[in-house]
Amino acid sequence: MNDDRRTNYQEGSLSLTGTVMLGTGVMIGAGIFALTGQMAQMTGVLFPLAFLMAAVIVSFSAYSYIKISNAYPSAGGIGMYLHKAYGDRLPTAFNALLMYFSMVIAQSFLARTFGSYTMQLFGGDDSGRMVPILGVSLILTAFLINLLSNRMIQGVASFIGVVKIGGILIIGLVGVWLADSVSVNFSEPGEAGTVGNFLGATALGILAFKGFTTITNSGSEVKDPHRNVGRAIIISIAACVVIYTLVGFAVASNLSLPEIIETQDYSLAAAARPALGDYGVWFTVAIAMMATAGGILASIFAVSRMLAMLTEMKLVPHRHFGMPGSIQKHTLVYTVILGLLLTAFFDLSRIAALGIVFYLIMDIAIHWGVLRYLRQDVKAKAWVPAVAIVLDLMALGGFLWVKLNTDPFVIGVAVGTMVLIAVAEQIFLKRSSESAQASQDQSQAHHH
Repeated sequence: MNDDRRTNYQEGSLSLTGTVMLGTGVMIGAGIFALTGQMAQMTGVLFPLAFLMAAVIVSFSAYSYIKISNAYPSAGGIGMYLHKAYGDRLPTAFNALLMYFSMVIAQSFLARTFGSYTMQLFGGDDSGRMVPILGVSLILTAFLINLLSNRMIQGVASFIGVVKIGGILIIGLVGVWLADSVSVNFSEPGEAGTVGNFLGATALGILAFKGFTTITNSGSEVKDPHRNVGRAIIISIAACVVIYTLVGFAVASNLSLPEIIETQDYSLAAAARPALGDYGVWFTVAIAMMATAGGILASIFAVSRMLAMLTEMKLVPHRHFGMPGSIQKHTLVYTVILGLLLTAFFDLSRIAALGIVFYLIMDIAIHWGVLRYLRQDVKAKAWVPAVAIVLDLMALGGFLWVKLNTDPFVIGVAVGTMVLIAVAEQIFLKRSSESAQASQDQSQAHHH
């Protein structure tokens, strides 16, 4: 294999602090800016509780990832974990691709959020054209930066991470401090107060935490991964719980429920207006622009690497299409093109819906893999992944129930995509094993 076509990993290139920054960077980018309003729409004023419930589910989820990444630290992360559990079979390829798509979807989600917030500087986007245009240009810029080096990405992501987390803390603290009363009126959740809706909102909340998987994807590049991957995940989730709870209360204290729902794509900027006037809005928009941009940077990096890994494991088909450079450069191009299409044609709530369905199904497959095949190898207790599966199924069930009632189209798209992935992968894997068998037969014939 010539040097050109390999993926290049740099072992020990990420410190614990750098890893935590990468993880919280991806987590905070997506969740807090655009999900708050969507969750409020589903479950009324109970949405800060839905964030907490999501944190509980993700904490159970993280156990499986920490156990596997301690046993086998690898830069392929999820793809590698699935392979350890299911081998060269359809479940590995199918679920790894679901993870891949859910990560590409997360980028489009960030890109649209970037557009929605940026347009608040110009009084909103009445034509509906500017948000996707801004989103698309952001992904293209992140693509160009990603063609540069690891160190550059880590530097930019760490800097943005610090500014963003500081900024969001300021928004949360000032919002809570200036609000007339920090009280959320739980007595009237409105008609959205059913259990199904609460679980649906919790599923969306999980999107705000799933960035912790970015940490497991950087497995072998972390210094002392056996200790630090698990620690980085726990620190990141804990930090996000504090920040999300704070911001949830700030938004709920400054906006009425109808206002939160009406401004759902940019509710943090809207919540800053009554408390801090235009300066508050500008500050929030600036932080949101940095947060989403930083999130996309870190995410494109992790996602293209994961697809490169699947390509090397011969689990997905790969064509160079005459492009020069390494496999990871090619997977970067595919990732960016997919992200651009989603950003251009899907709105925020639909992008989030696709992401959550794919992610939860893949997550269940990981826990099942630990429970069924890897428990002894990774020294895991059986009850934790079992609880994680039950919680995932509850959240997924609630979410599907809400969406089937409000937007069945997006569930159709999700199911259709999954059927396509499964069929295409089945054909590809069958062909690969046949051609491998044929070349083996040929080499045996030569020896005789």
